[in-house]
Amino acid sequence: MSIPLILASKSKARRDVLFHAGIRATIRVSHVDEAAVVASTAAQRGITVDEMTTEDRVPLLARAKAAAVYREYMEISAAAAQATGEMHVSYPLTDGFGTVAEVKSVHEAIEEHEGLTDAKVGPLIIGCDSMFELDGVPYGKPHTEDHARERLRLMRGRTGTLWTGHCVIDAATGRMVSRASHAEVTFCDFSDAMIERYIATGEPLEVAGSFTLDGFGGAFIDRIEGDPSGIIGLSLPLARQLVEELDIDWTDLWNMDREEQQEHSIPVSVLKSIGAVPPKENVHQPGDGFIDCACGHKHWGLNGASGVLLARRNPETGEVTHVLMQHRALWSAEGGKWGIPGGATADGESPLEGALRESFEEANIRPRDIDVVGSYMEDHGPWGYTTVFAFEKPGHEVHPHANDDESLEVTWVPIDEVGKLPLLTAMKTDWPRFEERLRKISRQTF
Repeated sequence: MSIPLILASKSKARRDVLFHAGIRATIRVSHVDEAAVVASTAAQRGITVDEMTTEDRVPLLARAKAAAVYREYMEISAAAAQATGEMHVSYPLTDGFGTVAEVKSVHEAIEEHEGLTDAKVGPLIIGCDSMFELDGVPYGKPHTEDHARERLRLMRGRTGTLWTGHCVIDAATGRMVSRASHAEVTFCDFSDAMIERYIATGEPLEVAGSFTLDGFGGAFIDRIEGDPSGIIGLSLPLARQLVEELDIDWTDLWNMDREEQQEHSIPVSVLKSIGAVPPKENVHQPGDGFIDCACGHKHWGLNGASGVLLARRNPETGEVTHVLMQHRALWSAEGGKWGIPGGATADGESPLEGALRESFEEANIRPRDIDVVGSYMEDHGPWGYTTVFAFEKPGHEVHPHANDDESLEVTWVPIDEVGKLPLLTAMKTDWPRFEERLRKISRQTF
């Protein structure tokens, strides 16, 4: 299996650079406060922000973004390592639905899947940041039309430098390498009318330097001296060099063939057939996709899927009082119904790791705030769904929040009220047994 690559950026341009180089990266947004990082570093160095060079800033921000995602994965790894309890396995296609045919420890189940926690190398996390420099002044994203207009007028007919910082972290070892690439970009003498029409496309507002090479702005670039992919936002030559400095072969990251590069997303016709057409900006991640199952249904997750059933207990008695539930977005399969936060298992993950990651991304369930106390897997052969049972840690509170567009809401529901909700079909069937097991585990562990 290839070594998973995580891109700490939602940039479609960077994602596409990797995609066309044979790598479907997993996308994890870092949510770094860039201005605060630069200001803090400048203060530590005893200089002003304006005294920091662009060449210094971009790798600094790339490191901050990669490190933020790395810390999240370390939280997942720690929570998985501390998991306790039993995994109950059901084989409904052979033994009947709901019949527990096998019981093993959660750690035994983790070891069988050889997830990211036990990996000797990877996943690799790559962070990037770009800035355009003209007359020694760094320019990031303009955000507003007025700023874009001012910058484009300043740039026309001139040559500036596009700097892109890169950082690669091997999550298995914690080793980090970082550097910046740069290229000289010469623009044509575009007119005010061209600037206005370019701004009207919306493209220059949210890109470094107010221009792109791979979009509408590419026609205004007369000449490039340096690495073209660095201008797009991710230098393939530099990324390859950094990966090799970690003693990893770049070709070990390839996880696609030429046929797979034909389309970025699942065909809309397939999604429409099950009533699940996501917003256009949703990213197709490694592991996303439907499997045709012998049970007669299409199941989400090429590697299976999983979610976290998180319960809250009375701190005095240990009695289970609430369960964290997700109200599914209307565009999703069985939209409008209730279930638990979860999703497809990514390449290289164990179901437990996938459940912890998905629940954090969708519902803000931080792994450091919960204790995993067991799981249940419904195994259909080529596909399975794992429900991970967890409680809030003593002294910790989970504050749920819908972090993406897959939820109408995420909220704590009194345990006695869960069965009254319009539940997802599978959840409705499983809930009586899940409720009984949650209460039993709580009595045994409190």
